[in-house]
Amino acid sequence: MSATTSIDTLTKETQEEKESLNLFYSTQTVIQKALAKLGYNNEMFELLKEPIRLLTVRIPVRMDDGSVKIFTGYRSQHNDSVGPTKGGVRFHPEVNEEEVKALSIWMSLKCGITNLPYGGGKGGIMCDPKQMSFRELERLSRGYVRAISQVVGPTKDIPAPDVYTNSQIMAWMMDEYSRLREFDSPGFITGKPLVLGGSQGRETATARGVTICIDEAVKKKGIELKGARVVIQGFGNAGSYLAKFLHDAGAKIVGVSDVYGGIHDPNGLDIDYLLDRRDSFGTFSKLFDNTISNQELLELDCDILVPAAISNQITAKNAHNIKASIVVEAANGPTTLEATHILTDRGILLVPDILASAGGVTVSYFEWVQNNQGYYWSEQEVEEKLCKVMVNSFDNIYQTAQSHKVDMRLAAYMVGIKKVAEASQFRGWV
Repeated sequence: MSATTSIDTLTKETQEEKESLNLFYSTQTVIQKALAKLGYNNEMFELLKEPIRLLTVRIPVRMDDGSVKIFTGYRSQHNDSVGPTKGGVRFHPEVNEEEVKALSIWMSLKCGITNLPYGGGKGGIMCDPKQMSFRELERLSRGYVRAISQVVGPTKDIPAPDVYTNSQIMAWMMDEYSRLREFDSPGFITGKPLVLGGSQGRETATARGVTICIDEAVKKKGIELKGARVVIQGFGNAGSYLAKFLHDAGAKIVGVSDVYGGIHDPNGLDIDYLLDRRDSFGTFSKLFDNTISNQELLELDCDILVPAAISNQITAKNAHNIKASIVVEAANGPTTLEATHILTDRGILLVPDILASAGGVTVSYFEWVQNNQGYYWSEQEVEEKLCKVMVNSFDNIYQTAQSHKVDMRLAAYMVGIKKVAEASQFRGWV
């Protein structure tokens, strides 16, 4: 092999690896495969491969020291053929245009999977909330709403909490929107405090949905949840509640981690102790001396592995070392496409993110319905309705995977994109 050929091969491999780690590119790749499996032509892919609308805004904020800092924000609306778009707003220093676009497409897929009357939306602001005061966060939240107010609303696009945003931030955003529109509009946003029209069960909804998917997955693999060894990467909102739910159900949580590292005990960890000692950002590992890395945590011997932190954690480099029988994605995009194929070929049941984490948007939909009708449900009612939606969604995707002989990720994309494609076709867009 010549030097030139070697360089070309290396460049190609590097490019393939880069593309597999790019959330937007990988999302488009699977959508194209899903539409082809469903019999749609390339025109449908051309419509659905990009959001129909992407708004980029600049938000001036008066900081506590008197200076003015300019923040960049985004709102992506993937497709509104089914109904208003829906999706969270994240505050994070690494927010970027491609990520927000990819996540808005995923929201379309989640809404299709759970049969909600929404298209997908997503928003984000490039900032570090850990370095901002309470009042600075309020000014930023209100400034974002002012900047995007023309393209959002209870019948247009409905925001919700996401990474580093919470019910307080949603309350500020709702108040600002209500001031702009000069009428109270609780249905403009979900994930609000209960006193402002929030729903019971919203805070734990994502973790509940993941737990329900785990319940269904262990049945398919013939594993008992009670006594099953579970490893959870990430101890934020989803990861911490999930650890508690599984621990209470009798599972043995043998490993958990935060951004700084993880802890492992083959006999099971004291989850209640960790919940009591973690800080507001879900970190606890600095309390311990003998920590392990997040990569070591992923390769621990266990029955169920739940990546609940950040994207691109299971790749072609470590997929062969995963020892779990079931991988359930609570984070967005924690497994690359190549790693998905490796895990599936090894007989590992992979429950993809757009299914496993759909509990949040489902209960957000319940909140929107309650706001619209002015009648509110008990927590038990919310959980019963969520369980029904998630079980039906899991069964539909599992059966699709079996009948089409594809992995669970491609099956989820097929189920998720079908509703958007049908609605776009009926409207005469394609």
